[in-house]
Amino acid sequence: MRLRSLLFAPAVRADFIAKLPGRGADAVAIDCEDAAPANAKAEARAAAAEHAPALAAAGCATFTRINPPGTEWFADDVAGGLVPELAGVIVPMVETIDGLDQVGAALDTAGLTGLAILAGIETGLGVADSRALLDHPRVMAAYFGAEDYIADLGGVRTAANTEVLYARSQVVLAGRLAQVPVLDMVTTDFNNDERFTAEAADARTLGFAGKLCIHPRQVTLANAAFVPSEAEVAAAQRMLAAYDEACANGLSAIAVDGQMVDEPLAVQARQILALATEGS
Repeated sequence: MRLRSLLFAPAVRADFIAKLPGRGADAVAIDCEDAAPANAKAEARAAAAEHAPALAAAGCATFTRINPPGTEWFADDVAGGLVPELAGVIVPMVETIDGLDQVGAALDTAGLTGLAILAGIETGLGVADSRALLDHPRVMAAYFGAEDYIADLGGVRTAANTEVLYARSQVVLAGRLAQVPVLDMVTTDFNNDERFTAEAADARTLGFAGKLCIHPRQVTLANAAFVPSEAEVAAAQRMLAAYDEACANGLSAIAVDGQMVDEPLAVQARQILALATEGS
């Protein structure tokens, strides 16, 4: 499943949910957690169960974000808010293997044995233990949540994102080792296209597969950011053509466009072309 963009809509906003199929996102999420106040949790889970099948039938890869284990809403969310048509369940604030096991057991009890977990890594403990967490057999993807992470640490969020660089790198590395895609943090300033584009570009260089979107205008930006540009593709093609010819002539390191090229750079070029093919 491609996950360049995952667009969230509050479970309590039926008008927003109805528009999700036309937004162009690779996947959509009905949010019963942060976007549903405490006095509307029951309404949110009922709405999620009602709308998810229709979204899936419309061709949307649909997720529902539930409240995490340990909250008073978790059991009811699993029992009454999830449906088999979902592409997966988003579990926020993942911190322990026991917590993931608890989610898996609850899903099985609810008859949702095939439902996988998209894990939210957004606390200090979650980041520190992310390698083991993302290697859990029920986890199929993950995201890094910067706002909760910095709140947990007592830090300060900045536009430079220096304070979350280590955590972003740690989580995306854990995803690589576990062979699961990881999505980058939200850009809360949803009217700031320049900031979103810059953050998405940074995320791609770090190895993220995509980015969380909290506004429809961010979807197009995310989809474009995680596909190689025409210039990247052309450069990769030139590099591989020259490198393959050199290898056939017994050389394993050459200069192309003023840059030394050997097997590690050839691997990166092949990855660019593979990603471009996937996006076509």
